Amino acid sequence: MDLSDKNILITGISGFVGSRMAKRLVEEGTNVFGLLRRRADGKVPHNMLRLGLGKEIRLVEGDLESISSIGSAITASEPDIIFHLAAQSFVPRSIEDPNETMLCNCWGTSNLLEAIRIKNVDPVVVFAGSSEEYGLVLSSEEQYKKALQKYGTIFPAPVQMPEVPIAETNPLRPMSPYAVSKVYGDFLMRNYWYSYGVKTLISRAFNHEGAGRGNMFVTSVATSQVMKLKLGELETITIGNVNAFRDWSHVDDVIDGYLLLAEKGKYGDVYNQGSMRTNTVMSYLLMSLEEGGYPISKIETFKGEKVIAHPNEPDNSSIFGLNFEKTKVDGMMLRGELEFTAEDGGVKALAGDKEIQIVFNPERFRPAEVPILLSDTKKIEALGFKKVHTVRDIIRDQLDHYLAEKERKGSY
Repeated sequence: MDLSDKNILITGISGFVGSRMAKRLVEEGTNVFGLLRRRADGKVPHNMLRLGLGKEIRLVEGDLESISSIGSAITASEPDIIFHLAAQSFVPRSIEDPNETMLCNCWGTSNLLEAIRIKNVDPVVVFAGSSEEYGLVLSSEEQYKKALQKYGTIFPAPVQMPEVPIAETNPLRPMSPYAVSKVYGDFLMRNYWYSYGVKTLISRAFNHEGAGRGNMFVTSVATSQVMKLKLGELETITIGNVNAFRDWSHVDDVIDGYLLLAEKGKYGDVYNQGSMRTNTVMSYLLMSLEEGGYPISKIETFKGEKVIAHPNEPDNSSIFGLNFEKTKVDGMMLRGELEFTAEDGGVKALAGDKEIQIVFNPERFRPAEVPILLSDTKKIEALGFKKVHTVRDIIRDQLDHYLAEKERKGSY
């Protein structure tokens, strides 16, 4: 897609994805505008500073909670395309303060669409939805029974089992205020296409990671601790629920998808973005240790009741009718042969003569957990999308980032 003569407005330009997208578009000669909330300290946001973004970006002061400031940003940028990436996106924070999340994600999205309608402009709008909208995805009859015991009611009830891989037609069962806010934005975007002809496209991106991901997200929790372990700055790794399965993509693959949707997507339609693979938090951590120079030969729970030799060994079996990159631990968990609980306390990971303690923190378990995410990306692939990166590519980029930050600052 030739973007050299396009005006592009990015909401959330200072965020993890927005700043990286801006860098990419600047390199392609695009006129990039960014909606940025006024900072009391007047400093350039960290992500933009880290990527060396400066005067090439035309920053427009505005706040999603103010429709007049959004209208002013649209007037200033005259956008051909708007990538609506701005959001409060940290799930635990949405649980702690749901009102903050609803104001930013729901009211902010409504304000953006209303400003477009009132000003009678005609940009393409790509909305950053989320795989969290699918929420409680059921992968087996046993899991369904456990969910019924826990919640009493599952709505919508499953019409097929398993519900993975997750297609765009899967039921939406959001499990956090953040996820609910994204469902709202998803439906509102489509409503504005149906009702007013606003050229909206909805991306339901699964977890996307890479260098610079916020330290509160689980992949960064894992890789930052591995690097600190490597540098002798800590002795024990602490992690939350290691059983959760996530479909992790490299952020650059997801940006490719956003740009493709702006060019070839069908207005008012919904597209998954993901890697069509799923891995546990435990495997992500163990692969991070391996990429950090700790080849893990065995893990065992603190009480020695669960022992797995060569946990990172590739598992080439077909699961859910798919062959995807996964480890021995992933395969065991997917087949119901292994589960770690808070009562296990943690695991010991053996790497040569070194024993690494991985402690489970029960406080990091969510009150309503999303057990598994595994995307079906055939719909966006039909437009020409192809993923490029592996899980280990993501891990290497994150580890390299933390090493570079260490060298730059002298500490994290």
